[in-house]
Amino acid sequence: MIPFVDLKTQYQTIKDEINSAVIGVLESSQFVLGTSVAAFEEQFAAYCGAAHAMGVSTGTSALHLALLAAGIGPGDEVITTPFTFIATASAIDYTGAKPVFVDIDPVSLTIDPALIEAAITPRTKAILPVHLYGQPADMDPIIAIARKHHLLVIEDAAQAHGAEYHDRRVGGIGDMACFSFYPGKNLGAYGEGGAVTSNNPEFARRVRMLRDWGTERRYYHDLKGFNYRMEGIQGAVLGVKMRYIEDWTEARRQHAARYDALLPKNKVLLPQAITCRRHVYHIYAVRHAQRDGLQSYLHDCGVATGIHYPIPVHLQRAFAELGYKAGDFPYAEQAANEVLSLPMFPELQKCQQDVVIAALQSWQP
Repeated sequence: MIPFVDLKTQYQTIKDEINSAVIGVLESSQFVLGTSVAAFEEQFAAYCGAAHAMGVSTGTSALHLALLAAGIGPGDEVITTPFTFIATASAIDYTGAKPVFVDIDPVSLTIDPALIEAAITPRTKAILPVHLYGQPADMDPIIAIARKHHLLVIEDAAQAHGAEYHDRRVGGIGDMACFSFYPGKNLGAYGEGGAVTSNNPEFARRVRMLRDWGTERRYYHDLKGFNYRMEGIQGAVLGVKMRYIEDWTEARRQHAARYDALLPKNKVLLPQAITCRRHVYHIYAVRHAQRDGLQSYLHDCGVATGIHYPIPVHLQRAFAELGYKAGDFPYAEQAANEVLSLPMFPELQKCQQDVVIAALQSWQP
């Protein structure tokens, strides 16, 4: 079976460096935050072109804390996309605010800026675009709309480490940005992890306090905070992986280019590379109206695949109280019915990719 992702192979290529870094944390006994996390935060902020990076426990906690640091709370509204992992909307809900959805652009599958202004109300406080699959959202018009209406922009960059928009890295474009370091991400921890980046020192200060029980000095709690701290071992692992992220990103892009060149365009719709955006291909998702049949056929051919995501958030039972119905966001719903994610990881071999390509070429819809 050609794996969808192969974390073991990547570990073997950096095993000695990882083991040394982990042993260093064990010997230092700095198991929560500490010097390894601080060093990684400095590296990651510089990589994103941001002044600050704050390591946290998960990508979801990064979203939650960014929204809280922005002052989002009960009665507020945050505009976002329904075609995303549920954590995007859940983090808004955690604050007591309401997620308000607008449809996606059918080419990029990211939020359509042309639809945002119509969704703004007096209760709107922020826009939360998602850089989906490694493809940056169209940020310039989003920023312009936000500034016009005095709103904040918080990037969901959980799938977009190293992605660029007009030569600017995601993570340093909006007021804050949120990353996940779940193991399968382009930059993955060996466990859970996340980060918030920002150029605003006050937002950075508030996130640091909120992740650690609302304190700047132990046992003096100025805010109602959380235990969302990054573990020392994860900071050490991520610090090692930072040395390789650009090589891994270029490998993903080369694999995507080879898929683009060799997959049968008369059978599936391929993801689109958009001018002035650097797609980092966390996911390589093709589309077909008979997606489920294609997935079953590829499985029989020994190819593992994924679906990201089969049900848009506005149709999830967990958010039924928002009152959305089928047909409200047709492009998001169509994408959810059609997308199929093919094997994509830096260590993907040509011989493995050839199996994927041959299977798709032989499929008869």
